[in-house]
Amino acid sequence: MSDIETLKAEIKKLSSKSVGAKMNLHDLSEDLPINWQSILEVAQETYDTFKALEEARGKLKALEAATA
Repeated sequence: MSDIETLKAEIKKLSSKSVGAKMNLHDLSEDLPINWQSILEVAQETYDTFKALEEARGKLKALEAATA
């Protein structure tokens, strides 16, 4: 499997994970003030997931530009 294909597969997984993280954050916000103690944990998980997704997309873009 090429590096580009590997990154595309990783991006697909991260994209799916980011949707789940976004929904967890959304659900938490709707239930406030219940479970307010988990705001930081859920927000950090969401942040980390979207950061990883953005970084992977950047790597893919750079790799595709380098091979073009």
